[in-house]
Amino acid sequence: MPKIAFRVLICTLSINFATAQTKDTSVKKFPNALNFIVMGDWGRFGEDHQIPVAKQMAITAKDIDRDFIISAGDNFYPVGVASEYDPQWKTSFEDIYKDFSLHWNWYSVLGNHDYAGNPDAQVAYSKISRRWNMPARYYSKTFDINGDPSQQVLIAFIDTNPLIPEFYKNDVYGKNVVSQDTTAQKKWLVKTLSTAPKSVKWKLVVGHHPLFTATLKRRESYDTKAVRKSLKALLDKYEVDAYIAGHDHDLQHLLPEGKTHYFVSGSASEATPIDILPISKLAVSEYGFMVFSVLANSLYVQAVNEKGEVIYTTEVKK
Repeated sequence: MPKIAFRVLICTLSINFATAQTKDTSVKKFPNALNFIVMGDWGRFGEDHQIPVAKQMAITAKDIDRDFIISAGDNFYPVGVASEYDPQWKTSFEDIYKDFSLHWNWYSVLGNHDYAGNPDAQVAYSKISRRWNMPARYYSKTFDINGDPSQQVLIAFIDTNPLIPEFYKNDVYGKNVVSQDTTAQKKWLVKTLSTAPKSVKWKLVVGHHPLFTATLKRRESYDTKAVRKSLKALLDKYEVDAYIAGHDHDLQHLLPEGKTHYFVSGSASEATPIDILPISKLAVSEYGFMVFSVLANSLYVQAVNEKGEVIYTTEVKK
């Protein structure tokens, strides 16, 4: 069978696998939950479905009464931004995600394409924009569930790029990863997760690179293996409920051995072929994003495509 035909067949099987999980195609609303959208891999000047996905994000954000939006990295293609005044802030971000329902806080992490430019410019833009929040290359924030400080969600936003040894030799990324203290970040993450107060009911970690993926070219690529080697034991030890990533241009839910659920939401403006792994709960090549709704004892995740159809739902219980 020719290679290209094989890739199309795999993609079709993946879509059927995902849509078989749910019959309801409308977004379910949880008015008493902490509701947020996760999207990734998007900054293409409006091209490759970025605009229709953004429009659907706006509709969904209003419907769920979103609290904030998370960007899982690769915020600007092809080579990040040069400064906090780069024109791409307007052409790929401000002019695309312009609806009122998207003018809430955005919490973002850095992807490898962002490292090809000036990653610290994305930190600096936080001082210019009222909605862009990236106070450092890695940071954390605690959110109340339904305004209750005794029921909280801790989210650690990490920088996975310096965790990949090959990047230090890379002509594009090398100059920027060397400026990151990887040991310091790991110590910070351990402290953040291990000292969480009792009010924290859920621990989530957001990074650009996935630890597990069914994406054809990346399931055992050097970056996937490097991040898995660096983080898997740590996530297990501190009982992280979910690790959320982008990088792969698809929508995934994977459940390997351990407590942590792994989600990939990286198709906000590109969708690429995908396969299915034994640990795959969702593996679909469609443009879209994910909706997370967190209650004290339940975490609901919905995968939404650019047409507004919910193609997958799952519930994680305490």
